[in-house]
Amino acid sequence: MIGTLRQMLTCHWSARRIQRYLDADPAAPLTPGDVSRLEEHLATCERCNRIAAEHRALHRALSVWSGGTGVDPRSLERVRGFLATITDEDRA
Repeated sequence: MIGTLRQMLTCHWSARRIQRYLDADPAAPLTPGDVSRLEEHLATCERCNRIAAEHRALHRALSVWSGGTGVDPRSLERVRGFLATITDEDRA
């Protein structure tokens, strides 16, 4: 039971950092300790690894889709909202 609770908390912690990890945004960097902790978790958690893969696929799709034109910020927010909904449903 404690192991399951710990896993849930770690998944929650990780889900909130996956996008920042993948973006490597200098405006919102993760600490080296956070990066190590997240990478260790992704190596063992199929669910969080699936979420990271979805973020990577979305990034690739948006890169191809943009075709050199700027992405409408409202569209990007809708996609982020959709991903947040998926993540929230997985937690329930």
